[in-house]
Amino acid sequence: MAAGEPPSPPRASPPRASPPQASPPQASPPRTNPRSAPGELELIRLIRRIAEGGPAERVETGIGDDTAVLRPQPGARLLATTDVVVEDVHFRRAWASPFDIGWKAMAVNLSDIAGKGGRPLWALVGLALPAPVDPAEVEALYEGMRQAASPHGVAIVGGDTSLSPSGWFVNVTLLGEHLGAPRLRSAARPGDAVAVTGTLGRSAAGLAALEAGRARLGAVRPDMLEAVTSAHLRPTPRVAEGHWLGAAAGVHAMMDCSDGLATDLRHVCRESRVGARVALDRLPVDPAAREIAAAVDADALAWATSGGEDFELLLTCDSADVDALRDGLGRATGTALTVVGEIGTLEGVTFLDAGGLPVAMRAGYEHFSG
Repeated sequence: MAAGEPPSPPRASPPRASPPQASPPQASPPRTNPRSAPGELELIRLIRRIAEGGPAERVETGIGDDTAVLRPQPGARLLATTDVVVEDVHFRRAWASPFDIGWKAMAVNLSDIAGKGGRPLWALVGLALPAPVDPAEVEALYEGMRQAASPHGVAIVGGDTSLSPSGWFVNVTLLGEHLGAPRLRSAARPGDAVAVTGTLGRSAAGLAALEAGRARLGAVRPDMLEAVTSAHLRPTPRVAEGHWLGAAAGVHAMMDCSDGLATDLRHVCRESRVGARVALDRLPVDPAAREIAAAVDADALAWATSGGEDFELLLTCDSADVDALRDGLGRATGTALTVVGEIGTLEGVTFLDAGGLPVAMRAGYEHFSG
């Protein structure tokens, strides 16, 4: 997602049954004893203790002053992005723990910086919660953010807290750097190949599984269920992949795939003033998404094009460099790169079936669309 654009998942429906228990690989932190009605200063002290357990590269002053003091690298371009996650829009507390919410709030911003080929460095967090506030939940929330951020060298350097009239609001602003030329949406060229990292449809499948409840999922294998629910609750941003691709020859346009391929590729085409053709039979639909779709009578292909929140990377590149990029990315990160289409001169995005005929695919989730 670009700076200023909120993450755009499929809208979560109220739970219709008890959700399956997600078991992501990351361990949740130990919880403190709940206390009643902590004050703002007490919360800030708690947040500062967690944040100071993470990296602090080129941080002169972090939490404790009213403005962080940071040291940018000379000659680097500064990257800035921000995303807000809102209760009952981006997550439901019926199945998302505070740790999950914190992880996801940080991950969606890391994904934005990855989409530019940059290196994330410093985060500021705005948090609004309704009273009464449980400090154990705040601790778990920030521990989720810290564990998502620390492997990438990101420090939480400040933010703000506020009372919310209703529901949780978590806004992360992330700053990063790029030592060369960031990969923008506006750089696609006619003749480019269109490619995506990883697989598509897992997050939407995870949401569907959480909404459906374990009883409705029948014979779905536990490992498949864990794969999709983890992808939805604790997505993995492609930071290493973005950094490698951002420095590779032949890559022209790039962004993270957060709103769904159908929507995000249209963003690229609109900003680049080009069009695209995508072969549906070439999309890397995730096998676990296919299994969940069969259980809930859904279309895994629609999840792959329009489900959103996969946080893979979408890029266009010189067609002559595809093999080198695929092989190099695989060696460097272990992540697959799949060509799904090509850029043309006619504006708009066309999806084609196996016979080459156009197929209408809905756009991804859009806020304020009713």
